[in-house]
Amino acid sequence: MSTAQVPPVTAIGVPRITAGYDEYGRLDLQAHQEVHGGFAALTSGELIGLTDRIELRGRGGAGFPYARKVRAVIDSCKRQDLPPVIVVNATEGEPPSWKDKAILTRSPHLILDGAALAAAALDAEEIVIGIADDGIGQNSLTAALAERNMPCPTRIVTVPHRFISGEGGALVRGINGEAHIPPGRKVRSSDNGVMGLPTLLSNAETYSQLAIAARLGPWEYNSVGIPEEPGTVMLTVGGASSAPAVVEAPSGTPLMDVLTMCGADIGPGLLVGGYHGKWITAEQAKTVTISRKGFAKVGGTLGAGMLIPIGSKTCALGEVAQVVQYLAGESAGQCGPCRLGLPDLARAVTLVSLGGSALEQVRQAAGLVKGRGACSHPDGTSRFALSALEVFHKEVEAHANGEGCGKQTRGILPLPYTAEKGARKLALDWSRCDGHGLCSAVAPEIIRLDHNGFPAFPQTPLPPWLEDGARKAVNVCPALALRLIDPAAAH
Repeated sequence: MSTAQVPPVTAIGVPRITAGYDEYGRLDLQAHQEVHGGFAALTSGELIGLTDRIELRGRGGAGFPYARKVRAVIDSCKRQDLPPVIVVNATEGEPPSWKDKAILTRSPHLILDGAALAAAALDAEEIVIGIADDGIGQNSLTAALAERNMPCPTRIVTVPHRFISGEGGALVRGINGEAHIPPGRKVRSSDNGVMGLPTLLSNAETYSQLAIAARLGPWEYNSVGIPEEPGTVMLTVGGASSAPAVVEAPSGTPLMDVLTMCGADIGPGLLVGGYHGKWITAEQAKTVTISRKGFAKVGGTLGAGMLIPIGSKTCALGEVAQVVQYLAGESAGQCGPCRLGLPDLARAVTLVSLGGSALEQVRQAAGLVKGRGACSHPDGTSRFALSALEVFHKEVEAHANGEGCGKQTRGILPLPYTAEKGARKLALDWSRCDGHGLCSAVAPEIIRLDHNGFPAFPQTPLPPWLEDGARKAVNVCPALALRLIDPAAAH
């Protein structure tokens, strides 16, 4: 069971979730029991009491209190006279994030322990564990399930490795055999989740933290970290780092301790919380402690624990433009603000990166999608883009005055498709294009017409799920001006 695709894992202080990694690599059931020991089953009241006392919150990004989720599921079960389902969200579809995959591949029994505790306490009908179809962690999890008995039927469901597939509502829909996209309206999984049953849904690290807390008890668990956010936090440090890693650290740890450990070159900014997170400056990073409260003081967010320094060797605006283009392509296509507004935002950000005076267009496009989407995707994308232009204001000025930053876009911010063989991009032969506009009518999510009536589109490789639309646009061009090319052929 290879863990070669997962970054190295390390810890600051005494490891908890990552205990035994150095000695065993991956912990099978015997090693898991030697390192962590056993635990007693909990009643539903004990489960609520424990998670309340340790202030356990979801570690998938939203940070919702776990005890409140449990109460909501119990109330729904009583009201409907139905049994619950336990869902573990281990999909981790966001490109920069690796912490849940590290747990899947190295200590899968912690995830199963947490799910088993919740299932036994609530007398659940079933446990479902959602993972991405990239294969990372699947063999490890399957082997762990074969080594033990679970309190109820337990199955693994794979979902497409896409950004939006890991959203809670999208995961429930996927488990139910529907499209792996958010439901487009507010649906409480605690009321109507898997198979229509009340569903307790939280992410892989959350269940692992529950398993640790059940062994230690609230007093010992709370002895590490800060009082209002006790325990440890799993972080993914990537980007411009000489030693990228998944790091387990006590809450309250200075952010710079983690970044220094990983050899981070912060450059002009650091992305915190992932692609729905926010950018902060290098100066702000020096004042932050690892906690929700610590990041909030500088306007940032802990999110799912991603720390991505941009570094000093890449074009920051080019990096941002590529990610916004990717996020626009990740739209579920359910609402106008997402399906049409995000491509507009991506085009405006791209124009800024190319030296255009499109700052007001970015703000306008972001304003048109914020708060209007069927899910949180438009809001998160706007937050990412607007905070980038604020933090990288010097780079914006340099590009706008024609000098540019003099740097290439090196791909410091990871994307899932640029490295894939066959990922292609659109190209236009300007000597042939007559501005018919048919291409934009066929593929409006990719191509728009500029003020002169000619097509404008991102200059980066297309996400695979947008290639069909691009191919249709190529086929309808009467002047044969539009082409799909291999990016390597353009250099």
